[in-house]
Amino acid sequence: MLKKIVLIILCNYTIAFGQKFPKQAVQDDLNDLYYTLQQAHYDLYAYQNKLSYDSLYITLKSSLTHDSLNLLETVSLYQHLVSFANTGHCEIDFPAASYIEYLQSGGTVFPLELSFENNRTFIRKNFSSIKESIEGDELISIDGIGINSIQTELYPLISAERAYFKNAKLEFWSFPRIYFQRYGNKESWIIELINKNGQIKELTVRAIAAIAYEEKRGGEIINPKRSLQFYGSTAYLNPGMMSSAQSEGFEIYQKEIAGAFEKIKRQGSKDLIIDLRNNPGGDDAYSNFLISYFAKKPFKWYSKFSVKTSKILKEHVRKPTDTLESFSQVLLGNKDGKIISFDFPAYQPVEKSKRFTGQIYVLVNRQTYSMAAVSAALIQDYQFGIIVGEETGDTPTLYASQFAFRLPRTSITVKVPKGYIIRPNGDESLKGLVPDINIQDHLLDEKDEILEGLLARIKR
Repeated sequence: MLKKIVLIILCNYTIAFGQKFPKQAVQDDLNDLYYTLQQAHYDLYAYQNKLSYDSLYITLKSSLTHDSLNLLETVSLYQHLVSFANTGHCEIDFPAASYIEYLQSGGTVFPLELSFENNRTFIRKNFSSIKESIEGDELISIDGIGINSIQTELYPLISAERAYFKNAKLEFWSFPRIYFQRYGNKESWIIELINKNGQIKELTVRAIAAIAYEEKRGGEIINPKRSLQFYGSTAYLNPGMMSSAQSEGFEIYQKEIAGAFEKIKRQGSKDLIIDLRNNPGGDDAYSNFLISYFAKKPFKWYSKFSVKTSKILKEHVRKPTDTLESFSQVLLGNKDGKIISFDFPAYQPVEKSKRFTGQIYVLVNRQTYSMAAVSAALIQDYQFGIIVGEETGDTPTLYASQFAFRLPRTSITVKVPKGYIIRPNGDESLKGLVPDINIQDHLLDEKDEILEGLLARIKR
């Protein structure tokens, strides 16, 4: 059970539990981290100037006063440097190994799951011993500290372009986990809230065992499951993950998507809803294949796409499976630091007999990430369908095409964007994908406002 609960946050950590790193090793990896970010990131200073970044780097180095640091402390230190870029795809994941160790040792966490909507913070789920209903109440402060101030304290642990996106990622990783990472262990808190009647209340909440929290939470927010359903003449398709760790994953995906569209054609559906909510994105090969089943003309997922070469990127692509690709060959054949533009052939729609020609609706929310957001923007820009839901946290024009490397002494995994993607319509604004039909996705209850609202709209 435990493995299933924390599988999505395990990432690539192979560091032994309880391991400590000597101060010199942490400092040397910090040096390597900043140097490598400058070399490998497409534009590390796109949203922060170099002077400010250098100043933060010096401050972080000066903060190393202890003889050794554990994994949690080291990851948190490096996250401060990485997240300062304000780039969602330049990141170090939540220190899952430390959290699992803490969880298995009987550690406790803050017992309230939170939702961040319209610059307000709400209690989404209550796992405390408080009997009265506080789900949906607005949280004002914890231990006398305003929730906005607490969010600001947590933001350096989260990589994102905007506060809206940082809040979405805070929901994704979960507030109790990130709160534990920043503030450590505590047994109780005094919370101030405004209830649904507008009354201000003060309550004391006690911590919950971390393992009990994980079991009660009910799994991760980002967990799209491939499914096909029919609501009268409307078909609903969740295409699931746009990636796979298995070598045959893409072939399985192709087979299942093709099979889904065959069923939709046989059913005679007039409308098709494609659900990209709570989707982490993935590979354009997957999204292109999906879109080809309803595209009206050849398409591309970008108007401009370029990549920066670097020494560490070349080491990454020098694998037998990669070097055969022309893309990799171009990267290897250019000097480090060069920006290279790529333009791949337009992707062709499937033959007309297999294509869905009815109305397409695409569901998105703030948990629509990376290639899922890029794909939805493609569908909007080419007018292949109508986007429904709320603005995405991730932006459809973004620094992406992410790859990962490990720091040599601590083995901590760092992810960095080597490329820059401009959405098909050429808009480079720093904003999420804005739906054609806006329906707020309230995470405070189990009701699916977006899907139910769209179905009601189609029926009318």
